[in-house]
Amino acid sequence: MNEKINLADMRINYTSAPFDETHVIKNPIDQFTVWFNEAVFTKIDEPNAMTLATVSNNGFPNARVVLLKEVDAKGFVFFTNYESCKGEELENNSAAALVFLWKEMARQIRIRGSVEKVPREKSEAYFHTRPRDSQLGAWASKQSKEIPGRIFLEEKFRILQKEFEGKEIPLPPSWGGYRVLPYEIEFWQGRENRLHDRIVYRLKDNIWKIIRLSP
Repeated sequence: MNEKINLADMRINYTSAPFDETHVIKNPIDQFTVWFNEAVFTKIDEPNAMTLATVSNNGFPNARVVLLKEVDAKGFVFFTNYESCKGEELENNSAAALVFLWKEMARQIRIRGSVEKVPREKSEAYFHTRPRDSQLGAWASKQSKEIPGRIFLEEKFRILQKEFEGKEIPLPPSWGGYRVLPYEIEFWQGRENRLHDRIVYRLKDNIWKIIRLSP
């Protein structure tokens, strides 16, 4: 019989350096870029992996991990199938949340905002930077739709390989990018005795207000 794991004993006492109002940059996108670059320098696996949360038509939350592909002055960009579950949910409700967790650094970033589609030409430019097989995969997969089995998917991929052999693969009409436009970004730094640092930026009248939250 497997030994029962006591989850209550799974604790880490964080010993990170302080992170407070005197350490932050006034613009949260710039602050995110600093932390992201530090995560890359620390060689964290896939530091651009982020949890994306959306809301279904019946009001239930839905979450999955996607990859951040660009950060600009407006927000955070990722790419997907517009006809996927997340795409359909974002079409009906543009509210979204993102979470980055870099546990090796005892850091977390939470982002809330609304979502817009990026211009088609931007999606096309990114699509053609992807490996060729990934481009074919975007055509082969009707993301989130039911299929009879893996063989069905692999056969479709082989058909597309022959169809586009020697040709440029066009951007699928149902595939492209979204940008999360933040109105709140929280930076969490693990500290001793669960007295964590939580610094949140909230956008009001186009001005970012910086406040500290109790852990």
